[in-house]
Amino acid sequence: DSVPHTFTFNLTPCNIMDNSVWKAALTWVPMSDITFLKIVFKVWYNGAKALHWKEVLCSGADDKYSVCGSLKGETITSEFDIKGVRTRFPKGNYNVILQGFSDDSENNMIVCLNFTMIVKQDTF
Repeated sequence: DSVPHTFTFNLTPCNIMDNSVWKAALTWVPMSDITFLKIVFKVWYNGAKALHWKEVLCSGADDKYSVCGSLKGETITSEFDIKGVRTRFPKGNYNVILQGFSDDSENNMIVCLNFTMIVKQDTF
């Protein structure tokens, strides 16, 4: 919609070569209730798809994320760890699109972020 949205995401450390646990912080004011949330994450490099990842974060039952169950207009502030194997991207500029849907069929988008990720050094 045409209404400005508040969404911030911070990642520490901002070094993708670091194998330690990353600390992430998220602040968001959703424009609809969050009972179901599917995330689609796409990364493009030189016009080619470099990564395509989908995950259902909230299903309405036994959800483990604090964003699940949030109400429209409620400020969501969450901090969490990102662990495990991560994709290593070569040096360059990447176009990233992050979409959130309130249905599994990906018809009702509730958030869409389009940003540039800049990798300043190669992983090797």
